[in-house]
Order: sequence, then structure tokens, then C-alpha cells
Amino acid sequence: MKVVSLNNNNFETQVLKHSGVYAVRFWAEWCGPCRAMEPMYKAMAEEPSAKASFGEVDIDRSPEIAAAFGIRGVPTVILFKDGKPVEQVVGLREKSKYAALIDQLAAS
Repeated sequence: MKVVSLNNNNFETQVLKHSGVYAVRFWAEWCGPCRAMEPMYKAMAEEPSAKASFGEVDIDRSPEIAAAFGIRGVPTVILFKDGKPVEQVVGLREKSKYAALIDQLAAS
């Protein structure tokens, strides 16, 4: 899989109508931690055993989506299960933190 660029045109169909786990990274071009997170996030999406779909929202290009989910700091990853937001991680964390949350949601 790859990371899908999400915007106002595709967010509902890609994320809110998705069954299963969907990880959404909220980021910005000017954000250093966001740029540092990008390779790890893309690598997780490309793993053959990935238990989630992966997307990202540029908060400067789609501020309405960021506002709808109360994004105050980036990077923020919201994990959705069957179209509903269920977990949120603010700030840059190690890969194992995201992987553990995804595994937990996929198993539930």
C-alpha cells in the first residue's frame, strides 16, 4: 500500500466510509517533526503485513478537515476504526507506538 493524500474531495470516501483501521497523519510542510516522521510513516504503509490503510492531510491545504478533528499541533496521527476516530497521537513518536495501536485496533 501507499500513503494516500487526503483532501476535502476524498476524505469522506477514503476514511469515513472505510471498514477497518485507517491511520491519518496531519502534517505541514513547514513542520520539522512532520518531515522527520514522513519516511517512517511511508515505510509502515508499504509493509506487506500492514494492518491499516494510511493517509495524510496537509493542514495548510485542507484546514477544514484539520479543524473538524480539532488538530492543534502537528504531527498528529488519528487512527480510525470503521470510519470513527478512536485513537490520537500528538507529536513525533517511535514507530513501535503507532504499530502497537494499529495492531490493537486491528485485533478488536
